[in-house]
Amino acid sequence: MADSQQRLEIAADAPLGPTGRPAREYPEPAPLDGHGPARTIAMVNQKGGVGKTTSSINLGAALADYGRRVLLVDFDPQGALSVGLGINPNALEKSVYNVLMSARLDPHEVIHTTSVDNIDVMPANIDLSAAEIQLVGEVAREQVLSRALAKVADEYDVILVDCQPSLGLLTVNALTAAHGVIIPLETEFFALRGVALLVETIEKVQDRLNPSLAIDGILATMFDGRTLHSREVIASVVDAFGDTVFDTVISRTVKFPDATVAAEPITSFAPNHKGADAYRRLARELIARGGSP
Repeated sequence: MADSQQRLEIAADAPLGPTGRPAREYPEPAPLDGHGPARTIAMVNQKGGVGKTTSSINLGAALADYGRRVLLVDFDPQGALSVGLGINPNALEKSVYNVLMSARLDPHEVIHTTSVDNIDVMPANIDLSAAEIQLVGEVAREQVLSRALAKVADEYDVILVDCQPSLGLLTVNALTAAHGVIIPLETEFFALRGVALLVETIEKVQDRLNPSLAIDGILATMFDGRTLHSREVIASVVDAFGDTVFDTVISRTVKFPDATVAAEPITSFAPNHKGADAYRRLARELIARGGSP
């Protein structure tokens, strides 16, 4: 706590960042001596279109750039994360759905390597939409994903779970499996309304299923510093959640959809773009906060 307080005091004279707080610089992390066990992070917001998948791919890629071994778990039946890394969901013989449905299936049979160094993917397709119904009758149904990820956790430093826009059983599985939660939040007024419900769900999971679960941070996305509306929304979020809000803010840019079409993270598609810089900064901030090895 003293170290954290000291960092805040040192940064007190810095210019203000987009969150309205002094802009803190986070150092480049030291290389790791080895890999694993992984810290699992769920990327969650029940509202769609807030940047969950974009943030999962690009934060994962930025962590990989810093030498972290990353497993990205596509936990959305739409399979957008899989597509964003060059995997055709319709051509999959096995997906994360099969991992959930069969305790005997080795998760390694589902994991795909990618063109990005240090990143593997556990892909999803529309089959996953059936899992929510089929898991209802299972014993310890909220812990199915946790048991599956435990079989591969020692091989990775970070496991990022990209959740569907829902607070149903799949998302509860992700929260039960996770050590931390990142909440991407579009800097738009109506996006604020669902955060209280999401935090309430997280607290229920903490209380009943996963006492060690923590909110790693709220990530402001699709920020446009030219508009008063974006600035007011981010000020409201910081006022409500304080230091839980990441200093790093992700600005709106057409480069993100361009990178998705190219099936690449922005860190390799446009490595010098401000969007790539933002996700590298987020990776450094997450590591400095203790959210990643």
